[in-house]
Amino acid sequence: MSNKLLYVVTVLIWGSTWFAIKFQLGAVEPEVPIVYRYVGASLLLFAWSRYRGLNLAFKLRDHGWFVLLGLLLFGLNYVLAYRAQIYITSALTAIAFSTIVWMNIINARVFFGVRAGRRVLFGALLGVAGIFTLFVPQIDELVLTDAVFYGSVLAVSGALVASFGNMVSQAAQQRQLPVIQSNAWGMLYGAIATGVFAISQDLPFNFDASIAYVASLAYLTIFGSIIAFGAYLTLLGRIGAHKSGYAMVMFPVVALILSTLFEGMRIDATVIVGTILVLAGNLFVLESRPPRQTSRLSQAVRDPA
Repeated sequence: MSNKLLYVVTVLIWGSTWFAIKFQLGAVEPEVPIVYRYVGASLLLFAWSRYRGLNLAFKLRDHGWFVLLGLLLFGLNYVLAYRAQIYITSALTAIAFSTIVWMNIINARVFFGVRAGRRVLFGALLGVAGIFTLFVPQIDELVLTDAVFYGSVLAVSGALVASFGNMVSQAAQQRQLPVIQSNAWGMLYGAIATGVFAISQDLPFNFDASIAYVASLAYLTIFGSIIAFGAYLTLLGRIGAHKSGYAMVMFPVVALILSTLFEGMRIDATVIVGTILVLAGNLFVLESRPPRQTSRLSQAVRDPA
């Protein structure tokens, strides 16, 4: 599958998961559907791997990478994001998570010595400006309270954790660990970690049998977890976290389109201008030249002792 197709799949699916997640919240505590989602996703990936004859036996050192991937990308990241929305709106959460573009650029420089380049930096700047243009009018009556500040800190922390998860995945792929099996083990470990956290908080593991809940859980499990993460992490391994992370700026635009179609959101000048800025940034990021690696750290990851 080409890089552009992987990118489109990631953006379209993750952009639609915002709409699906709303059906998961309410009757069940936020951490519990995360456990259901990633237990289901990991079991399906294990079954698929077994059916295709893919290797599922790895060394203990490899499982260390899978545990890190699970904790950061499939566990703590989601706990922080879901909990943040108890205190702040989804618009503020989207703005907070768009900062992962810059976090990936900085972390890729720190951990792999990758220079993003001027076009990527300028594109990321356009994209974040577009996100602010899109969402700030929706929060113009926001009152900065302690709860809002706390929720914002949780959201930004979730973005930072996700960025570290991106670095772990990129390093794991440079160690020749396959994406499908890495995701299967990582999702299992992430589900276990989230489950332990839920139990420690005495959260009930109840289940909503409504059609909306079951259908949205199935969509998030199969498309939002298995397909989208498979596409995104494959893309990350090919073009780097600093460029693939721009998908985090693009998917709120898809969420806005769905909101317009199904929730009656009105299209005005800010929506048009914000979308144009995000799309322009997208062109700068994806059409830029491959980054230069200036640090020995990336070589050490590729050729471990």
